[in-house]
Amino acid sequence: MNSTVNRILQKAVDGQRLTFEEGVALFECRDLMALGRAADAVCRRLHPEPYRTYNIDRNVNYTNICAAVCDFCAFYRKSHDADAYVLPREELYKKIEETIQLGGDQILMQGGLHPTLKLEWYEELLRDLKSRFPTVNLHAFSPPELWFFHKLNKIPLREVLQRLKDAGMGSLPGGGGEILVDRVRKAMTVNKCLTDEWLEVHRVWHQLGGRSTCTMMFGHIETLAERIETLERLRQLQDETGGFTAFICWTFQPENTAMADVSPVGAYEYLKTQAIARLYLDNIPNIQSSWVTQGPKVGQMALYFGANDMGSLMIEENVVASAGTVYYLSLEQIKSAIREAGYMPRQRNVFYEYVDPAAGVRDQESGGRNQKPESRNSVANGGGQTGTVSLPVLATPES
Repeated sequence: MNSTVNRILQKAVDGQRLTFEEGVALFECRDLMALGRAADAVCRRLHPEPYRTYNIDRNVNYTNICAAVCDFCAFYRKSHDADAYVLPREELYKKIEETIQLGGDQILMQGGLHPTLKLEWYEELLRDLKSRFPTVNLHAFSPPELWFFHKLNKIPLREVLQRLKDAGMGSLPGGGGEILVDRVRKAMTVNKCLTDEWLEVHRVWHQLGGRSTCTMMFGHIETLAERIETLERLRQLQDETGGFTAFICWTFQPENTAMADVSPVGAYEYLKTQAIARLYLDNIPNIQSSWVTQGPKVGQMALYFGANDMGSLMIEENVVASAGTVYYLSLEQIKSAIREAGYMPRQRNVFYEYVDPAAGVRDQESGGRNQKPESRNSVANGGGQTGTVSLPVLATPES
């Protein structure tokens, strides 16, 4: 590892903001373990608590009908397709009831850009679900959907968001971010919001007092500099509004898509990109592991590469599964992955508030941890503590 990269990593560990050029330079670093150690040190500085979190929710896709065409998507259908659907209300009720029975407190409700459903339909849907399930958070509608509601109904975006918020929308997911560079978005999608529009949905939602997550899907046609540009745009908006609770990244899954000829990137690139995101996004508090696309072992390793959260039990997932990726974990497997990484598991909600009883955590403390998380690797944290951890060695891809 050259002295320039070492200086950049130390700068991030010390809590100083990285520049765009420094972010790009980190992608040129081939020492994955050095990136991971630095990201882990930053994570432990931000999250010195002995916990790592997860949540229980269900990804409910209320429709697969979509007016957009995304080359990377295997899920969408057109209205005339035989397998196009809008979920019957009774089926939605059943899915939420099952989620509650499994200890969940949220549904992630997203769909396609349906060409005929008006804003009133979505308002009525939210009111109905909130009246039947008042304790369930409706983490609903991606920015592309919300921008589409605004355009289809010819109603100002702020009014769209306020009306949905009043109807019961609790938080905003970060779907549809992909890469926040218009060159990439125009090359892969038709009839879908561009970068400034995606960011504007979050901006206005934050101005209304809402909270949201942000995402990046990478490993397709973007350049490494465009990954950093995406992180830069997110960091700038977070400086402005402070409304993002977490960042989640995952790799493009090409199977069954119009981009099936794109070679998928693997665990090395995923862990490297997540680590760099933790180093660069100094103002976004939480990083979520993507075991749904990477599998349980790499998802667990992500806890050493900047992630402080294992994501969701994900009772149901359809979009990524449509592209051939079908990883599933039980609740106990998620908890065990956290314990094996040296932490105590705690359940949280979308706002990263603990929702499990403290007594349960004390019970877990005696059954899971073998070492203190503050002393797990060789990068000094804010308190100057050091230690060792044996991380698997991943083969460095050829140039």
